[in-house]
Amino acid sequence: MTFAATVLTLYPEMFPGPLGVSLAGRALERGDWSCEAVQIRDFATDRHRTVDDTPAGGGAGMVLKPDVLGRALDSVSDERPVLAMTPRGKPIAQDRIREIAAGPGVTILCGRFEGFDERLFEAYPQVEEVSLADIVLSGGETAAIAILDACIRLVPGVMGAALSGVEESFEDGLLEYPQYTRPQDWEGRTIPEVLRSGDHAKIAAWRKARAEEDTRLRRPDLWERYSGARDQPASGARRND
Repeated sequence: MTFAATVLTLYPEMFPGPLGVSLAGRALERGDWSCEAVQIRDFATDRHRTVDDTPAGGGAGMVLKPDVLGRALDSVSDERPVLAMTPRGKPIAQDRIREIAAGPGVTILCGRFEGFDERLFEAYPQVEEVSLADIVLSGGETAAIAILDACIRLVPGVMGAALSGVEESFEDGLLEYPQYTRPQDWEGRTIPEVLRSGDHAKIAAWRKARAEEDTRLRRPDLWERYSGARDQPASGARRND
């Protein structure tokens, strides 16, 4: 099954962009996934192809018009999830990326200017308002590229090793353990002895311990969720408090 990505944007020339090279690019050539960039301006009805207007109530900037965006969404209506890139959205996480990657594809609506007319989300409740992080970009296109990259690399056949998509940061609620490679000694710094021991059980234990330690120190928000989930009783189990 081909993973189909449709991007609604004012700048279709930005796609596939960096997704046209390396592993994603080769997968695109093989047909493992597809990318269609749709020009939002094509759905404007006036001779100037207007897609935005001034904010109601006053203020700086321009707001994307709901009628134009509604027609653009209607043109690609299907069973795929629809994401709207906006800093007002919920930051997307790896578990949602994995859900999307396991499906038939995704439609991404890229914001610009001061964002979307709120009535768009009232009329299309299936649209998920999503952000990449707590940052503000010039537009949703660069965030869309990052999200597509995260999805595409999980599509079967895109990455060489099956475990490449599993033993990574966020997959089990932790940051990934530190990585090392040759040379064994670099400027007086050596690869940890346990990684050179050949003892796979000890290596696995070291990696788990380092993942937990680094998550606790670097991302206390992740650590709190991870440790809280770990302390929860198994489904159906009873606790004797």
